[in-house]
Amino acid sequence: MSAAISLEHLRRSLGGEAILNDVSLSIPHGQTCAIIGPSGSGKNTLLNLIGLLDEPCQGRVLLCGQNMTGASRAQRAVVRNRSIGFVFQSFNLLPRMTVLDNVALPLCYRGVSMPQARRVAKQQLQAVGLELRMSHRPAELSGGQRQRVAIARALVGEPQLLLADEPTGNLDGDTAADVLELLKALNRERGVTLLLVTHDPAMASHMQRCLNVEAGQVCDAS
Repeated sequence: MSAAISLEHLRRSLGGEAILNDVSLSIPHGQTCAIIGPSGSGKNTLLNLIGLLDEPCQGRVLLCGQNMTGASRAQRAVVRNRSIGFVFQSFNLLPRMTVLDNVALPLCYRGVSMPQARRVAKQQLQAVGLELRMSHRPAELSGGQRQRVAIARALVGEPQLLLADEPTGNLDGDTAADVLELLKALNRERGVTLLLVTHDPAMASHMQRCLNVEAGQVCDAS
């Protein structure tokens, strides 16, 4: 199976201190993978490097075989928009926009017309069970519903890779379980590679693979 993500001898430092040191790993297409580790271990730094939000000090980041090391800011933005979906703990929805327009927004950044973007966004909202909430604004939704909107927004551009940073951290237990099942279903049905940062061992246990980040090193803890 070909790799969705390949990291080669990756190093990232801040203030002269190594956050990640000589990290090499490969994640196949369609795999579900948890990233775990103590606070400050470099989990989020690793996710940001994979998501092209940050650049390594040394080494290479390959996304679907494409070497992104040294790519310009504009090139990285294009790849993020077309190949990567992000889901955050804090949802990051725009409060003045409707649910439908929040989900349509990434397509508008691609130059898709608003009517077409809304048609695609409507399909994604139906897929996450929120077709009756499209005209609402984020403040009118529950936490679980807002996270479903965020997932629909992440998927609207049909990304190959879905990166989730503590996606259930602000949710109660039952709602968190529902969101986890939704993510797993999307992986099964669409073949999206799922990479999940979590502090929750129970959530990590649902992934096919688990990477432990500690003291600048990444080891396979599956």
